[in-house]
Amino acid sequence: STCACVEYYGKALESLIKQVKIMSIHGKMKHKRNKIFTEFRKLPGGILVCTDVMARGIDIPEVHWVLQYDPPSSASAFVHRCGRTARIGNVGSALVFLLPMEESYVNFLSINQKCPMQEMKPQTNILDLLPKLKSMALADRAVFEKGMKAFVSYVQAYAKHECNLIFRIKDLDFASLARGFALLKMPKMPELRGKCFPDFTPVTVNTDSISFKDKNREKQRQKKLEQQR
Repeated sequence: STCACVEYYGKALESLIKQVKIMSIHGKMKHKRNKIFTEFRKLPGGILVCTDVMARGIDIPEVHWVLQYDPPSSASAFVHRCGRTARIGNVGSALVFLLPMEESYVNFLSINQKCPMQEMKPQTNILDLLPKLKSMALADRAVFEKGMKAFVSYVQAYAKHECNLIFRIKDLDFASLARGFALLKMPKMPELRGKCFPDFTPVTVNTDSISFKDKNREKQRQKKLEQQR
């Protein structure tokens, strides 16, 4: 749903999935966008993590799966996203992830877009990769900060969803969401003010002590901290 989510999950997938080319693209990339798109188009296989910037007006041959992790803010965008697969008589699959409280979106799409959908049974024997993602955040401040920004941007985008009768921010389980983003602690933001999260356990580590793997970035950070002190 957001550029920050693409940045975070793109980075995560690069580390978690080996021997598969992972590329990321979003609206804030401007100059790099065409280069990434052209490069991805030429690949024999791979994963492209993207925002709605790739939802329409582009043609990538033989896309087998379109996975919509976040339901798009407009119903027409949903159909356009699905349309990136099964081009010109080819076969393809599209999947959207919905929380139980969001299931009426299926009826909404069938009425609004004449788009019938089938439920896909949850997969079994799924690997829990969240501990690994947490370890990555503890080892590199860049990953930790990307995760925090992604969570904040996700919540803000959810609050502005076009179908706000279905996607209600007051029904969001923030603790589960934070665990899903492998956060080390809850960020400070207006939407969370005054709320308690007994189902979320922050790390005992002082997150200010997490340093950047990039030595130049860490040097600049230490300089800023010294100035503040």
